[in-house]
Amino acid sequence: MPAEFTDYFTAEKQEALLFMVVGVLAILITAWMIKTSSRFRAAGFPLVAIAAIQITVGSTVYFRTDAQVGELTSLYEKDVTSFQSEEIPRMQVVIDNFVLYRWIEIALLFAGTILVVLLRKNPRWLAVGLGLTLQSAIMLGLDYFAEARAAEYMQFILGLA
Repeated sequence: MPAEFTDYFTAEKQEALLFMVVGVLAILITAWMIKTSSRFRAAGFPLVAIAAIQITVGSTVYFRTDAQVGELTSLYEKDVTSFQSEEIPRMQVVIDNFVLYRWIEIALLFAGTILVVLLRKNPRWLAVGLGLTLQSAIMLGLDYFAEARAAEYMQFILGLA
């Protein structure tokens, strides 16, 4: 397989693992804040909610990638045109989804920032805003790199002939 193919799926697996690690860390931080009765323990609401998404998406991508690579490798080796016919629509959906995710993450980042700025005198809402801002910023950053990788991979697929 060409390097563009293997590089894309290797990076996808690595980032999926990173998603899971960030999710687990968010849960551990929340548990620590609850145990120590931190005044910021309300940050745990958005930390854990988004951690559930991170762990679910990360584990789904991580554990399905090897089988997906195997199937796509076989298809590529048999018929590059069939490979393109299957991968182009799939990757278009992936790229379109990243646009949606970006807007959701920006909205959540904005909401978290608004909570921090407008309700900073209320410790509970300040904590919720901080947790939401942190997790949204992490997701936005990770998805930025994933979207860029997807676009590069799509260019590779389109360039096959």
